Amino acid sequence: MAQRPVAGQGRRPRLALILLVILLAGCAGTPSGALRGGAPLAGSWITIQRGDTLGEIARRAEVPLVRLRRFNPGVDPRRLAVGQRILVPSGRERAPSGGPYRYQVRPGDTYTAIARRFGTVPGRVEAANPGIAATDLRVGQLIQVPLGGARRAARPTTKPAASRPSRARLPDPGEVPRQASGWPWPLDDYRVARRFGPDARGTLQPMLLATDEGARAKAVAAGQVRFAGSMRQLGRVVIVHHPDNLQSVYALCETLLVESGKQVRRGAPLCEVGRHAASGRHDLLFDMRHGGKPIDPTTVLR
Repeated sequence: MAQRPVAGQGRRPRLALILLVILLAGCAGTPSGALRGGAPLAGSWITIQRGDTLGEIARRAEVPLVRLRRFNPGVDPRRLAVGQRILVPSGRERAPSGGPYRYQVRPGDTYTAIARRFGTVPGRVEAANPGIAATDLRVGQLIQVPLGGARRAARPTTKPAASRPSRARLPDPGEVPRQASGWPWPLDDYRVARRFGPDARGTLQPMLLATDEGARAKAVAAGQVRFAGSMRQLGRVVIVHHPDNLQSVYALCETLLVESGKQVRRGAPLCEVGRHAASGRHDLLFDMRHGGKPIDPTTVLR
């Protein structure tokens, strides 16, 4: 099937204008990172209340949604139940795909309880932490949790509530091909500074990911670089075309690491993320499209 470019020579000004309008439409407010009532959210167990979604909890806690989901392997985000307990990871914890997890010991934790939670066996957890006996676990201590080794992952202990939509309907989104799923995020370490979706004015905004100085944006899937250059107010931009007429856009870059026309593999470095003058952070504006229509990246990324 022939691919339809969205960033050809004659369409660059148009794409730059579209992205610029979206970018300047206004940024979402900084998440509070706290529970209702002001208690710290990150690093805590919280109880699901009516209307809660994992996406909203991740936004308030300022943690990536993928990390929140990985720390709750027995939780179905489509069937959250009022009264269900969710573990929100702290900023010191990590959950790379395939493990091992970096886990912070909490009151009452044992190797057995931790292993049961993450679908592994106590012996593997203890073996991954030489020098830390089961009787030596201390609250706040960081340990490694290898994954696998159990017959099944932990299951939720509460009865799930009826399924309900987790987000408002977006204006005319592009349809996502079924085979486009489980793609990695464009950054190794990040937090979602702004989610994809309409703002208070109804203007559709792309995702904004905050990261550290020197971070490199990576291709979320194999494809061809159709544009690698500068756009006014967007800094340096890379646009990659993927099979099934999908496109990924990486903007606010400081240094480009690829050239137009180059074939790239999944995970290939595309650019170094620059410092965003408006926020003072190192931000990557990340956008995904299907046939030129914007789509929610979280429907494709794992």
